[in-house]
Amino acid sequence: MGGMRPRRLAVGMTGSTGAIYGIRLLEVLRDLGVETHLVMSEWASKCVSMETDYSVSEVKALATATSDDANMASAISSGTHITDGMIVAPCSMKTASAVAHGYDDTLIARAAGVTIKECRKLILVAREAPLSAIHLENLLKLARLGVVILPPVTEFYTKPGTIQDMVDHTVGKCLDQFGIEHELYARWGAPPRV
Repeated sequence: MGGMRPRRLAVGMTGSTGAIYGIRLLEVLRDLGVETHLVMSEWASKCVSMETDYSVSEVKALATATSDDANMASAISSGTHITDGMIVAPCSMKTASAVAHGYDDTLIARAAGVTIKECRKLILVAREAPLSAIHLENLLKLARLGVVILPPVTEFYTKPGTIQDMVDHTVGKCLDQFGIEHELYARWGAPPRV
């Protein structure tokens, strides 16, 4: 029998503003030796081009494996493919709605649904403002199922000096949910970064 398998996370990126959250998450997970299986929606790919200096191929190269959002035969569409969980960053309200209602029309929604049914941790970096009652009801339904709703809310106690600092805080909060050690931001009570 082999030893312990490495940490493994599914990562979804959807078409909400904030592609940099998914990109930075992939960079950090790669540097920490965590296996990642990336799925990008069509609009996530467009947001990468509109919002960042990265190409879609550069983003995909950050992941250990990738699948097309239409590939319902991908490994992560089955509960028998073991992962530690899934992070969708950013998560559009369309994707949150699909997951909340079990509408597995894309691989991202299907993989998120599998994560829930297998009682694995699912984190949605939900991006929208303002939130309508429909959005809030969908997010509440997911939270009641144990899904972690982690909007990218900027903190100021660490005195962020750059957008990178703010992105790192959200990425670090995602990693905290899986007990993955990092140094992306100073902890409360710790001296601020210099």
